[in-house]
Amino acid sequence: MNRHNKVYFFLSFSLVTSAMANAATLSVKSPDGNIQFIVNDDAGVPNYKVVYRGQEVVQKSLLGLEFKNVDGFVRNLKIAEHTTASVDSTWEQPWGEQRLMHDLHHELSITFAGIDRPKKQMILRVRAFNDGVGFRYEVPKQKDLADNHRGYIEIVDEKTEFMIPEPQKTTAWWIPSRNWNRYEYLYKTTPLSGFDRVHTPLTVKLPSGVHLSIHEAALVDYASMTLDQQRDGILKADLTPWHDGIKVKTHLGFVSPWRTIQISPDAKGLLNSSLILNLNEPNKLGDVSWVKPGKYIGIWWGMHVGANTWGSGPTHGATTENTKHYIDFAAQYGFDGVLVEGWNEGWDGDWFYNGDIFSFTKPYPDFDLAEITRYGKEKGVRLVGHHETSGAVTNYRNQMGEAFDLYKKHGVSQVKTGYVADGGKAKRIDEKRIVRNEWHDGQFMVGEYLHSVTEAAKRHISINTHEPIKDTGLRRTYPNWISREGARGQEYNAWGSPPNPPEHTVILPFTRMLSGPMDYTPGIFNLAPYGLEAENRVRSTLAKELALYVIIYSPIQMAADQIENYLEADGKTLKPGFQFIRDVPTDWEESRALDGAVGDYVVIARKQRKADDWFLGAITDEDARNITINLDFLDKGKSYEAQIYRDGPKAEWKTNPYDLVIETRKVSAGDTLEFKLGTSGGVAIRFKAIN
Repeated sequence: MNRHNKVYFFLSFSLVTSAMANAATLSVKSPDGNIQFIVNDDAGVPNYKVVYRGQEVVQKSLLGLEFKNVDGFVRNLKIAEHTTASVDSTWEQPWGEQRLMHDLHHELSITFAGIDRPKKQMILRVRAFNDGVGFRYEVPKQKDLADNHRGYIEIVDEKTEFMIPEPQKTTAWWIPSRNWNRYEYLYKTTPLSGFDRVHTPLTVKLPSGVHLSIHEAALVDYASMTLDQQRDGILKADLTPWHDGIKVKTHLGFVSPWRTIQISPDAKGLLNSSLILNLNEPNKLGDVSWVKPGKYIGIWWGMHVGANTWGSGPTHGATTENTKHYIDFAAQYGFDGVLVEGWNEGWDGDWFYNGDIFSFTKPYPDFDLAEITRYGKEKGVRLVGHHETSGAVTNYRNQMGEAFDLYKKHGVSQVKTGYVADGGKAKRIDEKRIVRNEWHDGQFMVGEYLHSVTEAAKRHISINTHEPIKDTGLRRTYPNWISREGARGQEYNAWGSPPNPPEHTVILPFTRMLSGPMDYTPGIFNLAPYGLEAENRVRSTLAKELALYVIIYSPIQMAADQIENYLEADGKTLKPGFQFIRDVPTDWEESRALDGAVGDYVVIARKQRKADDWFLGAITDEDARNITINLDFLDKGKSYEAQIYRDGPKAEWKTNPYDLVIETRKVSAGDTLEFKLGTSGGVAIRFKAIN
């Protein structure tokens, strides 16, 4: 940071503090001066507000923590002291949508103390970035605060509020929280006042056009934050409780996750934010060169469309013969992994409810783990492991070490885990051997998910969590947490009622994807396996399915269809369009959102890591749309062959989803491309550098 910026920061701070006489007020600004976070202790109650370019985007909102049995940090408090700091640094992701990350922020650390008990203290740490703000609570070890000598403390409420102005005129995109299906709901678009309790990230658009996303970063040993709209526009932190109602069980010396507000003048700016990652701690695993991004196929979609079964029997999908068949396809067409679900004992019967009988080390007799991994190694294809728990997490924990050891022995370096039980039915057994059901996003399960990741890391295994705890940027700290689900994925198109509508994948980038990578599993080529008139089908064009490989970021991407659907009737020739899936990488040097509106359309370009090629995806909702793409993102002085996969002139998702045009053009920076996207359509482009 240059000297001029430092002087400006402290000057603006002193002006704000001297302006108030009856209450102490502190303020911190973003490095560009556009965002201001203001903290006050009026009437002994901590509160804050956020101003963006002169507009209050978060009005006066409460802060604080309430404890069980002891007086917490809610009332009778004053600002006792503060410190400031500034950071301007760059760090490198081992994999990701952006290799080099710029961490530029101003920090204000405020100590709140009891008016009558000055030794009772809590720190509010605030960081202001150009793309938003983050703040968290830090409660140091101190005498007379905990309810016993061990420093144990229970949080029964977090008072954090986000008061959004003009709730009737503000648009929100949201999914409900504290419900049985975790995060797997269709997003609703309503006025901000149109919901009760929601998950984060919550994205809103103010009447001025300013976009906000409220979320959290670095969720460790704490309950997930949902938002409860107590009165119109007043969103209160509602921590997911334990079975006994306590929100967080911890010890003094704890810190909360960061409460985050990403701020942008438009929708695309949210997509270019790096705030969540910058608020997480650096890599704790050391050398992670063993974490490998890549593309995989799998014995998966066949079970969803009823062609195979997870359980044993005549149509069992996870057989040695079938897996070798998939390995052959992967080796021939450049995929590095094959996922196999249903390989282990426990899938027979109603496996959704019988998670306690899953074995994670005993394969079915028709699945030879040693032979399959030997064959895969010979072909240069790895087996992607799978552990489904059905929410019986204690059964999984008891077998986890042995299960990961088995995979390590056979060279399995990536595992997809699953927790499909209802949201409140994650099973644990407490110290009295009483079965308890805990929420998927409560403190207990937050710990279980991270435990699986750290145990896997000891064996150099990466984890792709399905039915997960939401992403809060921990992939920076634990880079083997390579992807996760956490939203309605492709499988709902096979059996969901309703299946994912056309707008679903144009909402995800501005909501769920702001938190981190998603294993959405795109690439279905048989878009209507039960016929075009059936309810269950993929409600997009083929070009849109290709564009999703760029739009929905994940360092591991699946070609999700059954492999025969990628081949023509002769069983040898690849279908048009599949070449894009073969070419598109999963690890990026740089990513840029170029245009978009939440729920309508989005355009994203990404540059391949360790290469000169760029890739672009553009998709639309149920409306056909003309888009113009300025190619200024391409490297200056280079020429490119644009390999274009676009909707044909008659493409539309309902009756003609397969109309695909493949063409090439020579382009360079400064050129523009224009396309007509069909209903629920798209365009996918590889810009291959030619000089």
